[in-house]
This record gives sequence, C-alpha cells and structure tokens, in this order.
Amino acid sequence: MFQRFLSPRLAGCCALFVFATAAWAQAPAARLAPPVSIHDSARPLLPPQLQDFGAYVDSARKTFDVPGIAVAIVKDGHVVMEQGFGPREIGKPAQVDAHTLFAIASNTKAFTAAALQQLDEQGKLKMDDRVIDHLPWFRMSDPYVTHEMRIRDLLAHRSGLSLGAGDLLYWPPTSYSTKQVVERLRDVPIKNGFRSGYAYDNILFAVATLVIEQASGQSYADYVRTHLFKPVGMDESLIDKTYISAGMNVATGHAKADFKDLQPVPPMAWLNDPGAGGIYSSVHDMAKWMNVQLAAGALPTSGADGKSERLFSEDSQREMWSVLTPIKVGKPPIPELAPLMPNFSGYGESWFLSDYHGQKLVWHTGGWPGMVSRVTLVPGQHLGVVVLTNAESGAAFNAVTYRVLDAYLNPETKTDWVAVYDKAVKKAEAKSDDSYAGHLAARDKNSKPSLALAKYAGTYRDPWYGDVSVSHENGKLRLRFSKTAQLVGTMTPWQHDTFTVRWDDRSLNADAFVTFTLDMDGHITEVRMQPISPLTDFSFDFQDLRMVPVQAGTKGTQND
Repeated sequence: MFQRFLSPRLAGCCALFVFATAAWAQAPAARLAPPVSIHDSARPLLPPQLQDFGAYVDSARKTFDVPGIAVAIVKDGHVVMEQGFGPREIGKPAQVDAHTLFAIASNTKAFTAAALQQLDEQGKLKMDDRVIDHLPWFRMSDPYVTHEMRIRDLLAHRSGLSLGAGDLLYWPPTSYSTKQVVERLRDVPIKNGFRSGYAYDNILFAVATLVIEQASGQSYADYVRTHLFKPVGMDESLIDKTYISAGMNVATGHAKADFKDLQPVPPMAWLNDPGAGGIYSSVHDMAKWMNVQLAAGALPTSGADGKSERLFSEDSQREMWSVLTPIKVGKPPIPELAPLMPNFSGYGESWFLSDYHGQKLVWHTGGWPGMVSRVTLVPGQHLGVVVLTNAESGAAFNAVTYRVLDAYLNPETKTDWVAVYDKAVKKAEAKSDDSYAGHLAARDKNSKPSLALAKYAGTYRDPWYGDVSVSHENGKLRLRFSKTAQLVGTMTPWQHDTFTVRWDDRSLNADAFVTFTLDMDGHITEVRMQPISPLTDFSFDFQDLRMVPVQAGTKGTQND
C-alpha cells in the first residue's frame, strides 16, 4: 500500500528532486476566492482548518516544485470551493483557475467502468461475460486466462500480468492502433496467477475500450461524450489532447529533466488506449463528476415526472465500489506517515478502496507526462476532493488531499502533510542514490565490450513490442524503438557487454542498462534491458523485453 505514496503514477507522492523557484519564493500567498456552488443558492463555508488553505497550497507548490494546482471540494451535494493556484506554465502569466484543463490520466478509468456498467444495465453486455464473447479474437499468453477473462476482470488489476506489463506499446506514445495493442497481448508474459493478486496494469483498459465500442456501436470518445459528459454536465472536458485547440484554457505539464531541472513537456494524446487515461478535465467539471458519484449515480437534473434521472444505478455503484482485488497493507516509508495507514486496502472496478479515520475512502490517482492528479471520495460524509497538478509530484496532491480530509474527518488535528511528504521524498531520493552507488561499486571499469561496437548494430525483435534497432553512427551506438518516436538514445559501454542508453529526451527519466548475451562463438543471442533508476516510471517496462537478432532476409515483421 505505502509504496504507492512514492510512485508518481500508481498513486504517486514524490517529486524526484525538490527545489523552489525564486519567483515563487517572492510571490505573495494566493488568496482564496469566495466559495461557490453550482445550481445551489447555498454557499457552504470552508471549515476552520482550511481558512489558510491558499497559503498551504502555495507551500505545497513551492516545496514540491509544482507550478500550478487546481482544487475542488464538494460536500453534501454542494461545491464548497473550486480554485486554481499558480501558473499554467512556468515563465508565462496565465494562471490556473477552476476551468483550466489538465490530463486526468488514470482517473479516466472510472469513466470506463461507468460506461461498462451502463452497457450492462442496457442489456448490451454483462460484467461477467467472457471477453471472448464480445471480442472473439482476444488472446492472452495463457489459454486458460484467455478463456476465463471476464469483462469485470479488465478493471480489477488481477489478470496475472506484472506491474505495467505491455505499457511500452503506448507509453511513450507509439504508432500502434488500439486493436494492434490488444492483439499483442497474446505475447505479453503472464508472471503471476490469474486472480491471485494485485498488479496495476493499463493494457487491459485498451481491451475494455474495444468492448465498449463493440457493445455500443460508438467510438469510445463518442460514447463517453454522449453518455457520461453530457448528462453530468461536464461541458469543458475532452477525450484527449487532439481536441485541444489554440487559445484554450489548458495547463502545460512539467517534468524534471534528469530528475532535477523542471521544464515544460509537450502534451500527449493516448489514442491507442484512451480508456486507461485519455481524458482532459477541469476541477469545475470533476466537481460535478464527484457529486454524481456521491449521489450513487443520481443526476442533478430531473425528468418530466420530477424524479431524478440517473447516470447509473445504485447496484452498479455498489459493484464499482466493492473490493475485487485485495491489496497488501505494508509499512509506511517514514513513521510520520503511519496515521495514513489503512485498516484495509483493495481495488474495485477502477477505484482504490481503503479507509481513513473510520471512513471508507473511494479514490484514484492519475499520472501523465508532466501532470499527476488525485480524486478522493468519502461516501459516508458526502465529501469529495479533486487535486489536479501540472508537474510530476504525487507528494503535492497527497499533501493537499489529506489537509482537506483532516479538516472534515479529524478537525482537532492540523498536520503539516507538506513537511511529512517532503521527508518521504527525500528518503526516496536517498535510496535512489544508494542504488546507483551500488551499481558503480560493482562496475568493472577496466572491462571492455567483447565485440567491436559495429558488431552490436542490427535489428532486434521482441515478441510483444516488435523491433528495436541499434545503429553504429560516427563511432557511437544509437538505440531506436521502431514504434516509439521518443525512445531514441545513445549507448555507452558500462562493463563487459552491458551498455547504458541515455535517451535524447531528458524529460523521460528512463535511462536503462542494455545487456547483450553472446554464445560460445561470439554471436549475439539475446538483448535485455533494465531501468537504471528505481525512480523510473513503472510503465517503462524494459525488463519484460526479450529481444533476439533479426536475421538478414527474414520475411515479415513483428511491427505490422
């Protein structure tokens, strides 16, 4: 459970290095706008513990080097506040507000679950249908798993795939289509027992995307717009980056190049797995989404008979909020995080489930190049909070989230979660430094590659990803992933037949070891990769690649 506090995408907490800019240090603390409410005459006041909330959010921005944060809080069906803090992009004057769009990444998964539950209610599928009943060509690498995989399993991270398995098929963006991504599942290795435990994945949400399209007869984008955004009133939200046009109120993501220098990163469109994380939204729209969730699917509008219309039934919501996959509760990385340790932890249909101060939490996080976010619901208190950020610091959104939760659930205690998470981040950084120091200590600096550099050049093929090429250019080796434009880098000898690859795009923070295996005659038989830093995002699943040389004259390609 607590390792998620140190993973920017899975449940993230840490900016990898923490620096404050001089401009922010000199800027006055943001002032809170008056509380607002949508379609309500009541304007609830912030609780006493949040009277200094603007200054607190600014301290989180400064400590974790996050340019902009947007927050919305809902309580008892009302919007208590929705506000932005800081710039949309460093060095530019435009400020984040309640209507600024951010990539919500894996918070999209809850929309995918809601779409499937709606289709179940319409009789177009059943959540316990086999996937092959709707996609007859669907295959996993194990025939039993292929036969027994149910639609509900696609949402529960219990398939037997390892953490982030197959993510390189679309992260960073690739030229594969969604169907090609799903077709390649047949070669993605299954490393654990089916339904035996929890391991977060994204690739099965590509399968869910195709199930929605097959059952509804609409594209995923059209279905979500028509059946989710429109009835909820989420007029600002977009399916993916391709719908963003010049002049729109959109945040720019920021990442730490080489884990240290904050810089803007280009927006990403996840066209080949939209159901896992494609949506862009604002806290204004996400407040509406949270209120519908907390109302068990009831919409704020009324039908002709005066009865409230529904997005989905109460039974559907119970299914989405019921634990399907238990998650082990571990130890906190630092003692100060012990109060956040839950009594139970699990995953339902696209929602994490745990508890805090005797209340059930229903929550999820999202991680994207340059943006991370968190949505947290407390059903027993009709309370929700969403935090959207334009930098890769889960520490920031967690510190802000728990200040809000404490204001309602633990008002007698005012913990400085910014300071607590700052300590956790620094510990994670120290462990990362120790990891690299260990590699350096084990390195034989006097060793040389077994072959001349040009002998390592060639095309290598992995069963599920496809082709990766190594070229000899101007006395150096260059590595290129055939379907991933961003994965291009220079290889440098490390020791023996292991090299390091340093990607040209320094915002990836995913440099890796590349090891060539030779046979007794000095021929390359296999190439393996491994991320160098433990802080590298889990979606760079280099360790699952099993690349072998493609012989000259080989017919066909694994990239079709």
